[in-house]
Amino acid sequence: MPAPSLLDDLDQRGLIHDTTDRDEHAARLARGPVTLYYGCDPTADSLHIGNLVGLVVLKRFQDAGHRAIALAGGATGMIGDPSGRSAERNLLDADTLGANLAAITAQINAVLGDGEWTLVDNRSWTADVPLLVFLRDVGKHFTINQMVAKESVKARMASEEGISFTEFSYMLLQAHDYLVLHEREGCDLQIGGSDQWGNITAGIELVRRRTGDHVHGLTWALVTRADGRKFGKSEEGNVWLGADRTSPYRFYQYWMNVPDEDVGGFLKLFTFVEPDEIATIAAEIAASPERRSGQRRLAMEVTALVHGADEAEAARAASEVLFGGDPRALSEQALATLASEVPTADVASDASVLDLLEATKLVQSRGDGRRQLRQGAVYLNNERVPDDRPIGSGDVLGGGWILVRRGQREYALARVQVG
Repeated sequence: MPAPSLLDDLDQRGLIHDTTDRDEHAARLARGPVTLYYGCDPTADSLHIGNLVGLVVLKRFQDAGHRAIALAGGATGMIGDPSGRSAERNLLDADTLGANLAAITAQINAVLGDGEWTLVDNRSWTADVPLLVFLRDVGKHFTINQMVAKESVKARMASEEGISFTEFSYMLLQAHDYLVLHEREGCDLQIGGSDQWGNITAGIELVRRRTGDHVHGLTWALVTRADGRKFGKSEEGNVWLGADRTSPYRFYQYWMNVPDEDVGGFLKLFTFVEPDEIATIAAEIAASPERRSGQRRLAMEVTALVHGADEAEAARAASEVLFGGDPRALSEQALATLASEVPTADVASDASVLDLLEATKLVQSRGDGRRQLRQGAVYLNNERVPDDRPIGSGDVLGGGWILVRRGQREYALARVQVG
C-alpha cells in the first residue's frame, strides 16, 4: 500500500482546517520541493505549545524534502496581531524585542534542528520602508471593507476597547511579509493556526495583485485547553517551550497529566509517531488506563523534541521517583532535575534523620519529627525510617543528595556537606 501524501497525512492527523485549492495544492507539492513559511512574533521571551504545532508542521514539510522558513516577527511583534485577542497588546521596546527574538530563535532551532531551513526576521525588510511607499505599494491593494470583514477585527470593533489603527494595520504587514518572501525566496506556501486565515489570504491576494502568481495557504485548528481557551502567551497557566519558564520536568508532567481521551489526538498533533502506532497506543489506554502508557509515550516524545533526549530522560526518571520509584537508579542529571522541583537544604555530614527533616522544613519542630517517625511517615530514598539515627554513606546518592519524604507526597532533597 503506498504511503499517504503529505497533505493526506496532515489531514489524518487533524492538521488541516482550511487550505487553498486542495487539488492544485497537492499537484504543486507533487511536482517537487516548495518553499513555505511559518511565523512567530517575539512578543514574549518564549514560545508556547500552541506555537509548537506550527513548528512541528513546518518540520513535517522539511522532512518531506521541502524548504522551511521560520519567520521571527521582529517588526510585526512591535505591533501585535489582534487575531483571537480581546485586548490590545502592550507595545515592546526594541531591546526587549531583541532579547525575545534571541530566545525564541533557540527554541525554533531545537525543533527544526538538522535539515534545510532558514530563519528570517521581518524587521530586516520592514524597518526602512517609508510609510508613503508602504501605503502605495501595499495599502492600495486592500479595501477597508475587506479588512473589517475579518472576524477578529469585527469582534474588537464591537468591544468597549475597540481596536487601534496600529493593530488594524497588522494584516497589511503580514501580507507584505508573504510578498517579500515570495519574491526573494520563492515562497509559495504560508502555514498557521486557523486564526491566521484572514492574514494568510490577504498575503495570497497581495502576491496575486503584485506579481500575478498563485500561492497557497494552509491552517490547522487552534489547540485549546479543556476550558476552550487557546494557548496564548498572554494567558495564565501557559506551557512554555523555554526551560526557564516551564522546566523540562514540569513540561513532562503536563503531558503526563493529559486526559486519556486527548492522548491520541495530541500524539497526532505534537509528535512524529505514525498513525497506526497511535491507534495501538489508544487501544492500550482503553485496555489498561491505570498504566498511563500513552501519557508516558506522549511526554517522552514531546519533551525530547523541545528539550532534547537527555532532559526528557532526566524528567522521566525524576517523575518516577516522586511516584515511589528507586532514587538510587537516578543519574546526577536526573537528581539535579529533581532538585529544581522540590525544596532543598544543606546538612552536615554528621546530621541525623531529625536534622534532615528540620533542615528541609518537612516538619514544624523536632517534636513533630519524632511523632512522624513513630507513625512511620518518614522515608529516606523512599525507604521507611522508623527511628532517628545518624545518616551514613549508604544514604547518600550521586552529587551528595539524600531524598527525604514525609507521607506519600511531601518530598525534599538534603545535600550532605563534607568537611
